[in-house]
Amino acid sequence: MFEHLLRGLLAPAPSRLPEPDARLALAALLVRIAKTDGLYSAEEVENIDRILMARHHLGPFEAARLRSDAETLEAEAPDTVRFTRAIKAATDLEDRSALMQAMWSVALSDGLRDAEEDRLLRMVASLLGLSDVESNLARKRAERA
Repeated sequence: MFEHLLRGLLAPAPSRLPEPDARLALAALLVRIAKTDGLYSAEEVENIDRILMARHHLGPFEAARLRSDAETLEAEAPDTVRFTRAIKAATDLEDRSALMQAMWSVALSDGLRDAEEDRLLRMVASLLGLSDVESNLARKRAERA
């Protein structure tokens, strides 16, 4: 099911993903962020579903199905660097700040601030072409939301 997307992610220079693949790639990155601290909580799952519903105008069942597919992809996906580069290629610069806020929202939704999650999100921000300041502002917006 994910062969085409995985081949694209493994390519030396990932091309721009078509919309369904871009949705799945983003959902899988959210899952990866949620699992980074070793705890994949119900709060994180619910937050991922809410983000997917809002971002892609999905109903609850469609969002849950997308997240479920993303969980499978995340387990099979290559390293986060290639994964994030593919998402960057599919996302306009002005939209990346909102993506970063969503990622911080997932990381913070279990009520814990983990050093591994912080490290991963710093790397993801950089790979998305965002500065530490932009990532920090996205985190603060996520904390307020």
